[in-house]
Amino acid sequence: MGRRMAKLKARSFTKEDIALSALLFASTLITWFPALNGTLLWDDDGHVTKPALRSLEGLWHIWFTLGATQQYYPLLHSAFWLEHSLWGDAVFGYHLTNVVLHSIAALMLVGIVKRLKIPGAWLAGFLFALHPVTVEAVAWISEQKSTLSAVFYLSAALVYLHFDQTRKRSQYFAALVLFILALLSKSVTATLPAALLVIFWWQRGKLDNKRDVIPLLPWLIAGASSGILTAWVEHSYLGAQGAAYSLSLAQHFLLAGRALWFYPVQLLTPVNLMFFYPRWNLDPAAAWQYLFPLGFIAITGLFIWLARRNRAPLAALIFFSGTLFPVLGFLNVYPFVYTFVADHFQYLACLGILVPLAAVLTRITPDRRILAILPAILAVLTFREARIFEGQETLYTETLNRNPGSWISHNNLGNWLLDQKRFPEAISHFQATLKLKPDSAEAYNNLGSAYARMPGRLAESIAEYEAAIKIKPVFAQAHNNLGSALIHVPGRRDDAIVHLRRAVELDPTSADAQNNLGSALSETNEATVHYEAALALNPNSAMARTNLVVAHTKQGAKLMETGHLQEAIAEYETALRIDPEYVDAHNNLGTAFAQSGRISEALPHFEAAVRLQPDSPEAQMNLAGALDEIPARAAGAIPHYEAAIRLRPNLAEAHYFLGVALAKLPGRTLEALAHFEAALRLKPDAETRELVNRLKASAR
Repeated sequence: MGRRMAKLKARSFTKEDIALSALLFASTLITWFPALNGTLLWDDDGHVTKPALRSLEGLWHIWFTLGATQQYYPLLHSAFWLEHSLWGDAVFGYHLTNVVLHSIAALMLVGIVKRLKIPGAWLAGFLFALHPVTVEAVAWISEQKSTLSAVFYLSAALVYLHFDQTRKRSQYFAALVLFILALLSKSVTATLPAALLVIFWWQRGKLDNKRDVIPLLPWLIAGASSGILTAWVEHSYLGAQGAAYSLSLAQHFLLAGRALWFYPVQLLTPVNLMFFYPRWNLDPAAAWQYLFPLGFIAITGLFIWLARRNRAPLAALIFFSGTLFPVLGFLNVYPFVYTFVADHFQYLACLGILVPLAAVLTRITPDRRILAILPAILAVLTFREARIFEGQETLYTETLNRNPGSWISHNNLGNWLLDQKRFPEAISHFQATLKLKPDSAEAYNNLGSAYARMPGRLAESIAEYEAAIKIKPVFAQAHNNLGSALIHVPGRRDDAIVHLRRAVELDPTSADAQNNLGSALSETNEATVHYEAALALNPNSAMARTNLVVAHTKQGAKLMETGHLQEAIAEYETALRIDPEYVDAHNNLGTAFAQSGRISEALPHFEAAVRLQPDSPEAQMNLAGALDEIPARAAGAIPHYEAAIRLRPNLAEAHYFLGVALAKLPGRTLEALAHFEAALRLKPDAETRELVNRLKASAR
């Protein structure tokens, strides 16, 4: 029995399958080649692991701290965490991972279709792998959630279909684990148990509670729980709430009906795809809009009638619409603020159309050479579409060509131009955004940021930030920007601090806001608390690191002035632990040690200061003074006094102490006299005049 099963498994995976698998991988890689070196796009920086989460502790937060990531998809963000550990910020690795995951998902689809004995398994796999409607999910790093979850979703389905035949517990639990992994990558996969029930109904004509329904009850509960959690996170953390999401029952009905026609049309005629589609005006008073939901109801009724002879069309329709259910408008998802539809929404749902299409085409035309034409055409379209995703400028420019009313494209393109320091162009796009969407707090904030970077336009930037906050009082970034701007207005530091405190209160995870608040409080001990918070959130922040070092150094200086040398030493040592190459901290710590009589401990810090900043006369003087205090090394002070004089010829102290050092050496009295006279000219005093007269007398 075991040998017979082994033979059956061997026959199920032939040399032809291996060749076709290789061809699928190769064709997918070539088709997506333009996007492989694409830059980070919109929202990618919110998905690629943030600096504060790149440690093992960060990985813990990914799993157990809600709000640590944009959405609670811990497996997805663990994948991003691992990828960043492997190749850092190099985007090629992320894009390649997406393409590979997409190819694996296509192969899983082939396995499922073969398992279900539906004709055209390989055609279905190639249609899915090369279809341009999947470009958004594959070429956009943020949508790795789609490709990763699809691999687990389809793997879980394939294993469960095996279990349905064998009833082995090991296969059941393996499938359940894969399903949970899919949910932890993207909750839209919650529809899988319902999809499996549809498949069993299609196969058997009815569902048996014991065989079909009861085993999937834990799956249905897990899926529902995941969906509820995701909806709550979208509402609480992503802001999927407010007027943009307040649809009436009639509008929900119109939205669902229109979307159910939109997606098949885009799938079957993929010639005008967009990153941001126009946001429909759902008007219950417009009779023509009811044609969409009523038409879908009519099609469903027709398929129900046909199901007496052939259940496949109805099963495909239920799978397609059921898989789309989470994004049909009955649940609020963040993108609804700018569009009700997106290509990546139908990444899995499109299988409900592509698989039946492949089956029909295979029955009509069994000639593989003819069947290969369609995937080839799709590959060309996909290649052209993937080129748009090479960078933000091409993506948003092309989107605006296809959808001129896309306010979010104007806004995002403006942000990209702002990063490129193309300020006038950025301003024009932010202004275009506000013409299309006058209540966009983000556009006002971005416009303020553009003005803030241009000389003489600080007042305009402040006005734009204030406008953003008026529209959205809980806008942390606008409070942060406004506070940072007000710092530069005389007499408004207190106002700035109020806004910066509000920014930190609204978003305690903003390293920028923490750092800016610390800068505003730089004259107080509280500053270090915020600099430390900023550095903990973003260990790579050079600005926060420098500010924290400066704060500790300033605190040390205050303590030295009041005679608290030990406390000052502790502050300087803290500063140097943060930045071992901070010159002022080395100089000040050396001075504190010297004043405490600990010359041997002061010396290494003065030497470090000279090594790091040899053109500093203060550093040269400090080192020379320390060497002068050590009899065995006093002669070593002379070149440092000389260096200080070369750097600052009018430094009276350097001339004086160099004179003292030279006077101790035989045969160098005249050199010492010259430096004493220079010191006397620069800073007349009785002690120096007496030394000059004494040396002149001894020289005679």
